[in-house]
Amino acid sequence: MSEQKLQSQTVQTTGHAWDGDLQEYNNPLPVWWVYTFYATVIFAIVYWIIYPSWPVGKDWIGGASQISYVNSAGETKTHSWNTRALLLEDLNQAAAEQKPYFDKVSAMSYAQIAKDPEMNGFILSAGKALFADNCAPCHQAGGQGVPGFFPNLADDDWLYGGSFDKIHQTITGGRRGYMPTFNEVLSGEQIDQLAHFVASLSGTEHDGAKATAGRALFQGEAAACYFCHGTDAKGRTEIGAPNLTDNIWLWVDAPAGTGAAAKVGAIRSVIANGVNKGVMPAWGDRLTPEQIKVLTVYVHELGGGQ
Repeated sequence: MSEQKLQSQTVQTTGHAWDGDLQEYNNPLPVWWVYTFYATVIFAIVYWIIYPSWPVGKDWIGGASQISYVNSAGETKTHSWNTRALLLEDLNQAAAEQKPYFDKVSAMSYAQIAKDPEMNGFILSAGKALFADNCAPCHQAGGQGVPGFFPNLADDDWLYGGSFDKIHQTITGGRRGYMPTFNEVLSGEQIDQLAHFVASLSGTEHDGAKATAGRALFQGEAAACYFCHGTDAKGRTEIGAPNLTDNIWLWVDAPAGTGAAAKVGAIRSVIANGVNKGVMPAWGDRLTPEQIKVLTVYVHELGGGQ
């Protein structure tokens, strides 16, 4: 074996020794690892130059990369690169791409939009995003609502009317549903009678004698339910009074499969305690007219409209 090869197989030391025989090995790092480390240092320096990095006093090194965006006041601002400015720039670009479509929505009538396949595609896309951001927290992602709190927008039952104009009015100005409490006006027996009568209107099993007495209360001045719900109990869309004959329940939490006794009890609870939570905020000062128009068409299509 050659002397050179022997030396390469021999463990190298730094030449330092302690206590006579304790030596320090000399094991250099692999060349590829060293050059990789140098590359990361160079990369870090370049990154610090291009992007915001080290704090300096009350500020920081802003970097050479900049982003221009339009702020909430409509002013064009140029800022050193950061994720928030990048998001605003992306939102501005998206708004610029959508602007021709929103302009077209603004210029078209609801009937024209409904017949335009291209606009229908835009409504489905933009409307879904607007609904998710502004409406879904209450009405749920699919518009199915929450019984006892928020109306179902995916059926064909409309408290305030399901035409384009009515939906537009609802979104723009908001709504406030209200029903007075009757537990201080009527006796417990009278409330039971009314509950059985209301149950009878939708074909729910009920006590006939109590329902007959409840009809008199419904149509009379003691309870005067007819004033809001109509003499035929089919409701009044101008004030948001629901139809009591269609077996569609919002304020009465009676899901499918609820027994007759439980349903009558739920109806009784609503009559006794009233409704004072049907509040929908106005969006006229939060969304642009074009956005409201898109949402109107989207919601109209969710439930089939009127």
